[in-house]
Amino acid sequence: MERYLQPTEFFDYDKPEVQAWIADQLADVPNDPVAQVRALYLSVRDSIHYNPYVFSTEAATFSASYALSSGETYCIPKAVLLGAAARSIGIPSRLGLADVRNHLSSPKLIEWLQSDIFRMHGFIELYLNGRWVKATPAFNRQLCELMKVEPLEFDGVNDSIFQEYTESGQAHMEYVQDHGVFDDVPHEFIVAGVREAYGHLFAEDTPQPAISGSLEEEVGGRR
Repeated sequence: MERYLQPTEFFDYDKPEVQAWIADQLADVPNDPVAQVRALYLSVRDSIHYNPYVFSTEAATFSASYALSSGETYCIPKAVLLGAAARSIGIPSRLGLADVRNHLSSPKLIEWLQSDIFRMHGFIELYLNGRWVKATPAFNRQLCELMKVEPLEFDGVNDSIFQEYTESGQAHMEYVQDHGVFDDVPHEFIVAGVREAYGHLFAEDTPQPAISGSLEEEVGGRR
C-alpha cells in the first residue's frame, strides 16, 4: 500500500498550498476517515468547476496543485486532487481510467470531439474499511443543476460512479473500456490515448487542443 500513500509529481500534497487547503477543508470535520474523505470529496466536486475545454497536454496541468490553483479543470486532475488529499491523511488512493459514452453531453462538446466517447475519463479509488471504493468528483453541483441531473454523492462505503440512467430513465453514462488503475498519473499514456481518439484537435503547430468558454456557460446559455 505504500506506493498509494506517497506524494508524487502529480499527487503533490506535500506542497504548502495543498496542505493548507486540506487543513482548511477538515477544520471542523470529526477525526474519522470516512467523514474526512466525504468532506474532501464535496470540496473537490463543487469548488473546482468541471470544464473539459481546458484540457492541456502539459504534465503540470494533471497535478493536484494545478487543479486547486486553476479553480476549473476536468475529471482527471479533480480525481488526483481528491486522491492526494486522501493520501495526506493516511488513506491510500489510486487513479482509475476508463472510456465512457456520455449520452447527456452538449452538442458543442460532441462537435469539438467529433465523438460522444470521452477517452480517458478519470476517477479515484480510495482504500477505506479494508476495501477499495470508487469516487467520481468530476461534475460540480452547479453544472449538474444546469444539466438537470443529480450530482453524484459519496458515502465513503459504496462506489460512486456515473449512473447508467437518469432518474427519469434517460440514458446517461456508459462505461465502454476500462484502462485499469495507477499509483500515479500515467501522463504519456493518457496523452497518447487522447491524441489517438481526437487527432483532429492536434494541429502540427499546436501543442495542445484549445477552445474558449466553459461547459457551464454553454449549458446555461441554452436555458
